[in-house]
Amino acid sequence: MAVDYSTLKKGGWMRQKQKNNFSLRVRVVGGNLTATQLAKIAEVAEKYGEGYAHLTSRQSVEIPFIKLENIDDVKNALAEGGVEPGVCGARVRTITACQGEAVCPSGCIDTYAIAKELDDRYFARELPHKFKFGVTGCQNNCLKAEENDVGIKGAIKVDWLEDKCIGCGLCAKVCRKEAIKIENKKVIFDKEKCNYCGRCYKSCPTDAWSHIHGYIVSFGGLFGNNINKGETIIPFVEDKQKLLDICDAAIQFFADNGKSGERFKYTIDRVGRDVFAKKIQDVYNG
Repeated sequence: MAVDYSTLKKGGWMRQKQKNNFSLRVRVVGGNLTATQLAKIAEVAEKYGEGYAHLTSRQSVEIPFIKLENIDDVKNALAEGGVEPGVCGARVRTITACQGEAVCPSGCIDTYAIAKELDDRYFARELPHKFKFGVTGCQNNCLKAEENDVGIKGAIKVDWLEDKCIGCGLCAKVCRKEAIKIENKKVIFDKEKCNYCGRCYKSCPTDAWSHIHGYIVSFGGLFGNNINKGETIIPFVEDKQKLLDICDAAIQFFADNGKSGERFKYTIDRVGRDVFAKKIQDVYNG
């Protein structure tokens, strides 16, 4: 019987150089796997593979050396541990995320919650080429948001509250962009220099900084044969629903305008950066 390799690849089964061997990419959201899932992956790797798993550069797990005749058994075994196959090819890929504010002191957003919503909304959606989301919790940018087709970076918009300030100067000491100066025990805040890291508000002993958690979004990142830093074309996004609407608009632009085998960045270039920017700005302003 003929083997439908295209369908297998779509479902996360990648052909190896060794005949009739496959490396299965499993579905991982935001880099998180439960202990139960990890145990099941280990069990399957031991029973059906060669006793090891590979951690990919995009926070997925691959189990190599699975034989063609064992594919259905592997699917069933993994399902017992709540593990699903991932995807490959021209569709929305694994949503990557750092640990964010749930664990990291620098985190500005709940990165896993965003990754889960994006995964629920877009996982495996068919597109002209692969499409990658990366969610990073803060300006430390551990997930390198701008390498992704759509990158989301946690951010905090702040403003100084003079009546609560005691002029200690700690905010100025922790600011890495020199956006804060202290003159006569008063804060001089240059909003143009602020990068939304939130270090000032987090360090303040008297809550003298108002703060709004939100997102900085970039578009068109690439990191492979060609490299391009994703571009930020809209300001700080305060509302999560608006963030999702912006992601909807970006993916729909690619679905409507992309050519088969063309990455998102090149669709933007071909159709016109101004055309794309207007669609995103309309959603942002709408």
